[in-house]
Amino acid sequence: MTDTPSNPAPAFDESDEAARDIAEVPAIELINTVAVHLLSAAAVKVGLADDPEQQTDLDEARKLITSLAGLVTAAATEIGDQHARPLRDGLRSVQLAFREASAIPDAPGKGPGEKYTGPVN
Repeated sequence: MTDTPSNPAPAFDESDEAARDIAEVPAIELINTVAVHLLSAAAVKVGLADDPEQQTDLDEARKLITSLAGLVTAAATEIGDQHARPLRDGLRSVQLAFREASAIPDAPGKGPGEKYTGPVN
């Protein structure tokens, strides 16, 4: 005969706790947090980190910068200028760093995120 508990303990579901925690966070804080993570990852991928020879990946950087540009552009009116301005500045910095790191430069307006921000020079 096997020992099978008749009332198994309910499984702990971490997603319930995470959903409760995230429900308490204001949208502006979430948007800024996601944008800063994208910005940081893009900076590493364009070679602005400690080990550019090992960490630079312009294909990945392009994806991150374009995603960041879309988020910042779409959220700017929602988060206000005081939050959007530093994100735009950071975005512009990684866009310029991408241009400098790229062996074959994109045409004006065709660089990462430029369909959302316009040409960056």
